[in-house]
Amino acid sequence: MDYKIKKQMHHQLKEKLWAYIVQNNPELMFTLQEDYSVNQYLEDRISEVMPTALKLLAEDKPGYAIIELCMEELTAPLRPSKFNYLTTILATEFEEVNANLKESGLLTHEAVNLIDYCQPHFEKYGFSEANEDSSLIRGAIKDAVSAYLKYL
Repeated sequence: MDYKIKKQMHHQLKEKLWAYIVQNNPELMFTLQEDYSVNQYLEDRISEVMPTALKLLAEDKPGYAIIELCMEELTAPLRPSKFNYLTTILATEFEEVNANLKESGLLTHEAVNLIDYCQPHFEKYGFSEANEDSSLIRGAIKDAVSAYLKYL
C-alpha cells in the first residue's frame, strides 16, 4: 500500500479528531494543552484506528467512507458531549445568563467549569448516548447548573 496514502489518511484523521475535540470537548482540549500532550493523545488515538483504516483502504473503500468510519470509532468515547449538553441547557433554561456569558466571552470557560461541577451527577446517572435525553438526568443537571450560577 502506498505510504503517501497512509500518511495522508493519518493526517486527515488527526486534523478531524482535533477539530472534533475543539468543537465538542473543549475540556479535553484545555487539559491536553495544559499537559503539552495534544500530539501524543492524537497520535495514540489515531494509531488505534489505523489498522481499520488500512484494512478498508486495502478493500478499496472510498476515502470519505474510511474517514467517516474511523471518526465514528475515534469519537465514540467522547460522546455524548457534556459541553454541548450543558451549553444547550444554558441556552434553553438560563437564556439571560447564557446571553451574558456569550457577550462577555466566558461561555466556553464557564461551560467547562460546569462539566467539573456537574460531574458527580453525570456519573451518578451514567450519562451516555443511550440516556442523554432522560428527564431525570436533565433535571439533576439543570438543578446543579442553577446552584452553580448563584456563585457567578
